[in-house]
Amino acid sequence: MTVADPLDGRPAAGEPRRLRIIHVDAEREFSGGEVQVFLLVDGLAARGHQNLLLCRSESAAAAEAARRGIAVHAVPMRGDLDVIAVRRMARWIQAAGADLVHLHTGRAAWLGGAAAWLAGVPALVTRRMDRPVQRGWRTRLIYERFTRHTVAISPQVAQCLSAGGVPAERISLIPSAVDTKRLHPMRPRATVRAAEGAGDDDAVVLSLAALVARKGLDVLLNAVAELAQRGLRPHIWCAGEGPERAALAAQAEALGIAAQTRLLGQRADVGDLLAACDVVVLPSRREGLGVAALEAMAVGRPLVASAVGGLADAVADGVTGLLVPPDDPARLAAALEVLLRDPVLRASLGNAAARHVAERFSAEQLVDAYERLYRRIVGS
Repeated sequence: MTVADPLDGRPAAGEPRRLRIIHVDAEREFSGGEVQVFLLVDGLAARGHQNLLLCRSESAAAAEAARRGIAVHAVPMRGDLDVIAVRRMARWIQAAGADLVHLHTGRAAWLGGAAAWLAGVPALVTRRMDRPVQRGWRTRLIYERFTRHTVAISPQVAQCLSAGGVPAERISLIPSAVDTKRLHPMRPRATVRAAEGAGDDDAVVLSLAALVARKGLDVLLNAVAELAQRGLRPHIWCAGEGPERAALAAQAEALGIAAQTRLLGQRADVGDLLAACDVVVLPSRREGLGVAALEAMAVGRPLVASAVGGLADAVADGVTGLLVPPDDPARLAAALEVLLRDPVLRASLGNAAARHVAERFSAEQLVDAYERLYRRIVGS
């Protein structure tokens, strides 16, 4: 699938040259990483830069780019050894006349990085995961041969890169950001709650997360079962999709909380859900930073999150949210109980969180940082 390339724009006299950037995203589904890709693309386009998205065929990112009118080229990617995909991407990168290639995911770093190297176009990669980086030839290829620079979205991710042997001078820290325009509710709170079986006075706990093991939603369900023993039966909304759906549904049934648990699937109305809930929870086992946590904080929703990865840096425990150890249903239940029983604390944490996100995680700061880095790489 290919959408026509936009007309070339010429900067006015004295303005910095506008850049042509190819963004590579190799994921099939749409999650927090893809939210960041499109947030960055929108911000760069507003400054006159040209953006082209290179992604896998039949992906959610390809469909979203086409919907927004962003130039997109979709390529079949059948695994990490797909040499044909690398050659196709290299030819397209070369033909596009790009100044720079920005690799946004792990598979993009490998396949897209090889393609950029073959095309002779400088590339950088954004690392969003806090899992260890293994030392070895593959890491050296990606982070020292295929790419000129690496962006970590949190200090914890930067530490993983350094521990994996990536030279410190090749690493920059640019945190994820929040698009508050995307979070404006479109429907009344009561309407959203009624659609999911919750009344005005019911407590609603929301999780915005893919249904995968590392997000720890099984821990959340165990915590909710503990809350039931303490006389609290909040509605649990899990907005996201993934391979753990059947297992989570079976767990909720076995714990006796199926009636209060809703697996909502992938949702576009994130702003509506946030406005309709009372507490947001992110019980991750690993997390590079956690876009969902930033979104909740940005709109003043009280947050409970695991003290892992970038979450431990983004959330000030007891000030902008509550942090709990990962894989600890009892501690998670205790934190949820505190918030559900104390509306004053919920308001205090939510207000502080909104100020914190506005100061540290704005879209303008994200675009500024990447634009400076792009120009540095292109200029070198």
